[in-house]
Amino acid sequence: MANPANKKYPFQQKIVTFGGGTGHFSLLRGLVELNQPEEITAIVGTWDSGGSSGRLRTELGVLPPGDIRQCLLALMEDPKQRQVAQKLFDDRLADVDGPLKGHSLGNLIAARLENIYKGADRGVEAERLLFRIRSRVLPISISELNLMARLEGGEELEGETNIDLRGQKAGYDAKKRITRIYFETNADPNPEAIQTIMGAETIIFSAGDLYTSVLPHLLVAGVKEAIEASTAKVILILNLMTKMGETDNFKASDYLKNFLYYLGNNRINVIIANSNNLDTEVLKVYKKDKQQPVKVDESECQKIAPDIKIIQKPLAVYHIREHLFRHDPQSLAKTILELN
Repeated sequence: MANPANKKYPFQQKIVTFGGGTGHFSLLRGLVELNQPEEITAIVGTWDSGGSSGRLRTELGVLPPGDIRQCLLALMEDPKQRQVAQKLFDDRLADVDGPLKGHSLGNLIAARLENIYKGADRGVEAERLLFRIRSRVLPISISELNLMARLEGGEELEGETNIDLRGQKAGYDAKKRITRIYFETNADPNPEAIQTIMGAETIIFSAGDLYTSVLPHLLVAGVKEAIEASTAKVILILNLMTKMGETDNFKASDYLKNFLYYLGNNRINVIIANSNNLDTEVLKVYKKDKQQPVKVDESECQKIAPDIKIIQKPLAVYHIREHLFRHDPQSLAKTILELN
């Protein structure tokens, strides 16, 4: 193994992360390299309604496993193990005929373990043990949840996928901002997640889709209260780019306002933002997709939360071949872990 159990880590913080997608993946990849893995807990949403996860949710009645799968991959310490596991997890059974075609094999493994161990939380724990992952991954809720959004003017959208992809639909109007998100039914918390939040030293909201990946965690009963009651430092990783349909033309203060609306009490202590500048030609490509770098309007943020600390550093890397602008995992983790 590239990272034996007796490896000495420079940091030993009790860390809880919230998020989804590539932003959460990058954050966890960096943290597990620098912080004692047993002290890291990734808390994951359970309201995904699209793709293989959404199909399994409908067909088998299991919680959507997609984000859980990504967190488990990110927290594998041995790069060779992670490489093999990623190929296994991402296999879509393209050469198979029948109802399994198109499903991620990683999602199917998670679904079977949930069935065998009679619960999503126990299934995730079994998968963690199977792949010898020392960090923990906890579903925020073990209830089936359906995310809803209300737009300016009163229109409502049902389901995470419809909210996530609304910017791609014909007739999309960017002026109709999302004003509120909520779950269709009561969102009961995973008790273990609440307990872990209460004992954290550092709580991090990763970059990610604001209304569909990150903020919904705060709608689950008891989560907001657990964060408020904890003595942890609460950190917000600012997104690198805006997203059409969710955060059109958003600045740092817009993200902060949304977090304080759902979390309250100026509980965000630190915002970490990227200061890298993209080349003009790359920006033109993003502009065609109605995306732009998130501007840090520091003075406005200070008006909203006078005690907030804003850190701006070059934390992102542009991958030319894939046309992806992503956080550098180690730079991001080091910035977080070195905070006083």
